[in-house]
Amino acid sequence: MGIAERKGRGRAEREHRIVAAARVIAEREGWDAVTVRRLAEEIEYSQPVLYSHFENRDAIVAAVAVEGFKELTVALREAASGSTRGRNALKDVAIAYLAFALRHPALYEAMFILPTGLRFAEAGTRPELRAGFEALAAVVAPFCVDVAVVTETFWAALHGLAALERSGRIRPSARGERIALVVRAIVASGNS
Repeated sequence: MGIAERKGRGRAEREHRIVAAARVIAEREGWDAVTVRRLAEEIEYSQPVLYSHFENRDAIVAAVAVEGFKELTVALREAASGSTRGRNALKDVAIAYLAFALRHPALYEAMFILPTGLRFAEAGTRPELRAGFEALAAVVAPFCVDVAVVTETFWAALHGLAALERSGRIRPSARGERIALVVRAIVASGNS
């Protein structure tokens, strides 16, 4: 292993430690507790070392969000592959999405609520974000002509349901009924 390769590996390991520490603190105490100073103390690096890896806190949140998109994509693909095609795949993916959002509140917040500078639906969208969208699009595609618009609507409905349930504004006991309603709407969109 050459010096450049060793340095690159060391840099990647430090970035991984920073991101992992941010996730742990955020899940345990919320994102307000995640500061560059606190991260430096947690992983025993100086603040300048953290700044040599990430421009600011938002960049750390973005790195956490990218990790989250990788994990969400895996969860959605597993849900889709475990289903028969059609409505069941839509339902299973919706259930997996909501379960992910509820199981990982701080991670979900990094992905969809906090400022990150990550861009969606643009030519420069990161592949991890595209993969999450494509996992949703794969189960929507059989029911529509304009896959992008229907996928965006499916995603928006799931995000809204997740946000409302996470904040205690809707009844968790009616989750199944709400998912069934969203699935029916997607299926019906192909019949219009």
